[in-house]
Formats: sequence, structure tokens, C-alpha cells
Amino acid sequence: MLINYLKTAVKVLGRRKFFTFISLFGISLTLVVLMVATAILDNLFEPRAPESRFDRVLGVYRVAMRGPEFSRTSGPGYGFVRKYVAGLEGAEATSFFTDANRTALYHEGRKIETHVRRTDGTYWRILDFDFLGGGPFTEDDDRNARNVAVITDVMRNRLFGASAGIGQTFEFEGKVFRVVGVVRSVAITRQAGFSQIWVPVSTLNLAGEERALLGEFNAIVLARSTGDFARLRTEFDQRLATFVSDDPRFATLEAGLDTPFESIARATLGNEMGPRRTMVLRLILLLAALGFLTLPTMNLVSINLSRIMERASEIGVRKAFGASSRTLVGQFVIENVVLTMIGGVVGFLLSLVVLRALTLVEVIPFAVFDVNLRIFGWGMLAAVVFGVISGVYPAWRMSRMQPVNALRGGAL
Repeated sequence: MLINYLKTAVKVLGRRKFFTFISLFGISLTLVVLMVATAILDNLFEPRAPESRFDRVLGVYRVAMRGPEFSRTSGPGYGFVRKYVAGLEGAEATSFFTDANRTALYHEGRKIETHVRRTDGTYWRILDFDFLGGGPFTEDDDRNARNVAVITDVMRNRLFGASAGIGQTFEFEGKVFRVVGVVRSVAITRQAGFSQIWVPVSTLNLAGEERALLGEFNAIVLARSTGDFARLRTEFDQRLATFVSDDPRFATLEAGLDTPFESIARATLGNEMGPRRTMVLRLILLLAALGFLTLPTMNLVSINLSRIMERASEIGVRKAFGASSRTLVGQFVIENVVLTMIGGVVGFLLSLVVLRALTLVEVIPFAVFDVNLRIFGWGMLAAVVFGVISGVYPAWRMSRMQPVNALRGGAL
């Protein structure tokens, strides 16, 4: 029976090519927008190089100090990451680093705008950069405040041309740094991995920063497995509970070990919502997607009603020969799902073109947008849901048509 429905669906779609084209256009355009949005979100939150291990990583990116009348929110300070994050038991590794600060350096009389991030040596053991030459600086380099640097291939070309760059030097903030490694450029969407130049954190003047709770640092913790997340968070919370303020304006210190998505939820919705903030952000994104689907779904419902009106005689004959309403509804819903699945495939192919164009024009610097099997699967699921929702109501209206009226081409 299902095979017959599918064969009928294909023949019907070829019968009225204009209606089919309008339907496919609307479906494809809707799914292109959804797939492109999903690909961008995937680029933001899913583990990928150099953050391939971030399914096992928790981070501290925001800290809040609160009191009866005042509150301050910022990145963690140097004192915070050293006291509350470093050395968490059960962690495979912990690292701290500054934001990728936008700055300028001068090389051979040229001003070059760039981003510089200062990191410890452990940073290179947690993130997996694609080294095109040389290697990372080490924990020993950081302890001894050596003026060494890792740069991207794009920065190498801007500084030294197409040469290897390893061993060459550049000046930054009055110091001469020697290049020890060149990595492939990283998308700006990578919260922990993005920069264009990396230098040891010890090259930063940290005098007086040992007690700083707020600042421009971030900290990440590599767990041995996701099963260790709860234990690491408990230990971190226990450390925070020991906080005693020496500033009467502030009484509490708030922070969390977050996944990348949780960190966005914390920054967007604040600390007040607690663990629910992640669920709320997911709900907001889901409602936005459903809201976007509403208009094209209503349009497709109208088109489907018009298609059914043209098939009134066929419906009347089938009902006169005993076809049940359930059978007719099933047939028309399957026809609509086939239509939306075809639109899904077209939308997927168009999404590849759009994402390739976004990559080439660098809408997000250095980001590479692609459609993987996960995104394709979500897109096809959306197409099926889209097809079922937009097909059920017209099919139900059609099934209630009286055979005599149907044979006369009467109204629904």
C-alpha cells in the first residue's frame, strides 16, 4: 500500500507543475534558512578543531561579584583562575589564558591590526591546533617568560610573506618575539581557540594581579570523561564557597564551570535563572524556529487545499467505492511528505552553495561553514515535520467531503 501511495504521489506532483514548483520553492527557501542557521550554531557550539576535545571541556568565562547595592560582572581575573580553578582534582588538565585582544603591532614600518592571546603552556595540550610548521611553546617557556610566539598562517604571510616564518622575529609592546610555530587560522567563533598570535601569559605584567578576581582571563578544565563533570563542578562550587570578601560592597562571588553553550546561556540570561538558563535558551531557539516555520506552513496549507479542490472528482469516486477517510488522509499526507522531502533535498543542495559563499566572503572571519550529517539529519526531520503539519489539515478537510458534492466538484 505504501509503495502505491509513493508512486501516486510522484505522478500527482508531475501533473500540476506550477503548484508543485511554488510549493517546492517555499519549502526549499524555508529549509535553506533553517539549515544555514543550524550550520552557524553548529560552528559556534559543537566541538571542532582546535576545540575537538571540548565535549570533555568545562570553562569559566564570566564571574560576578554581588552585594546589597552593587554588582560587577567581567571575565575572571588572574587571582581567580589561580585560586579557584587551577589544580582541580580529577581534571586531566587545566589551563588559563587571556581574551584574544585586538591590538596593533608595527613591523618594518607597517601597522598591522591583529588579535593577541596570552596562554600558559598547558593550553596547547588541551586544544589541538593544526601546526603547519614548528610547534607550540612549552610550560617551561611560560615559567621562564621567554619571548616566543605561535602565529597563524595568515599572520605569517602578513608579517614575513610566504616564507616559513619559523625562527623569524617581530616586535610587540616593546619586546622582540621569536616565532616557534605556525598554525592554520582559526574561526573567530571559537571562544577559546581563536587568535592570530599567541604568546606566554608570563610575558604580561602581572604585578599586583595575584588577588584580582575580575579581569580579562578565561579558564578551561579538561575532564577525563563527561561523567566527571558533576564532580568537577562540585569541587569548584566548594572552592567558591570559601570566598570571603575584603570589599564591603560585595558579599558573594558567582561563577560556573560551563560548556560553551552554557556559557552563552549564562552571558545571555544571567546567573539569576540558575541551571534553568540552558533549558530556557534552548526553548527560545526552538520557539524561534517554530515561529519561522509558521508562515510557510500556512502558505503550504492554502496551496494544498487548492490542490485538493482540483482532485474533488477523484476523491468522490474513491469514496463512492468505499475508500475510508483514514485511507484518504494517509494518502494525501504521504504525498505532502514526499513533496517536502524533495524540497528538503533541494534545500540541502542550496544550503551547500550558500554556506560555501558565506565561507568565501568571510562573513565570520576565518570560519568554515559546512553541512555535516547531523545538520542534514535535522534538516530532513524538519522537512518531514513540515510536510506532516501542512498536510494533515487539508487531508482531514478532504476526507469529510461528501461523495455527491465531490463528484460535482463541490466545495470542501
